[in-house]
Amino acid sequence: MVTKTMKTLGEYFHEAKIGKWAMGHFNFSTADQLRAIVEAAAELDLPVMAATSEGEANFIGYKQAAALVKSYREEGYKVFLNADHHKSWETAKAAIDAGYDSVLIDASKLAFEENVALTKKVVNYAQEMAKSSGREITVEGELGYLRGSSEVQKKVEISKDDFTKPEEAKIFVAQTGVDRLAIVFGNIHGIVTEQEEHLNIDALKSIAAAVPDVVLVLHGASGLKSEEIKAAIQNGILNIHINTELRVAYHEALRRELEEEPEQTTPYKFLEPSYKATKEVVLEKLKLFRNL
Repeated sequence: MVTKTMKTLGEYFHEAKIGKWAMGHFNFSTADQLRAIVEAAAELDLPVMAATSEGEANFIGYKQAAALVKSYREEGYKVFLNADHHKSWETAKAAIDAGYDSVLIDASKLAFEENVALTKKVVNYAQEMAKSSGREITVEGELGYLRGSSEVQKKVEISKDDFTKPEEAKIFVAQTGVDRLAIVFGNIHGIVTEQEEHLNIDALKSIAAAVPDVVLVLHGASGLKSEEIKAAIQNGILNIHINTELRVAYHEALRRELEEEPEQTTPYKFLEPSYKATKEVVLEKLKLFRNL
């Protein structure tokens, strides 16, 4: 069921903080993946963030992604579009100019001072554009070294040296004015098959205590056990990113369909199982994040 009432992203995060739940964030690079995301959220009457990384945005198109999300929102779907892991001023600006609701400027691989400077530049531009356009445009920064990539991997080295440092987080938030902060506390990008991934909840608690007024974001939640995710939400995480699990579900459903129907050439027919598999994953994650 699609509802007609939609609050701002900031208002939804305020509700999440009070209610101890987290908003789901899911990546897409095709229209059917986006459809699966928004329809799953609508079935549960929940807000959702859909996102494109730089590579995904280049594939589907910045303006095209923004237009698709806008079309769903005009129909009453509670969906926000985020530019995920944009690593330069040019790409972050392109997303804002194209009509994205939010951008993650990921300068985490730069020196701390450079990260602050680039993130602040994006925040200032977003605020200027929001003022002139009347749009709500939010900005996320990232602090810490998040290892891995959005794919299935055997092992990914995890070191406490990579974790977000609470004292740096406090300075970073104060100097940049970001709305959200992506942090590292044992999480990695992608799925690992030969090791168990565990979050360091004590580290999360320390970060949350240092920056109580910013939305904390968990990236790399694909493959994490439900208990780990629940613990993260109970201790301050308000936004959770899923990408690799969606890619795997989409790929596996498509592979099976093409093997079973090798002569099928109609895209909407052989892509239907991938759409359904993606939607199932989104539904499962949204229920987990909201404790439904």
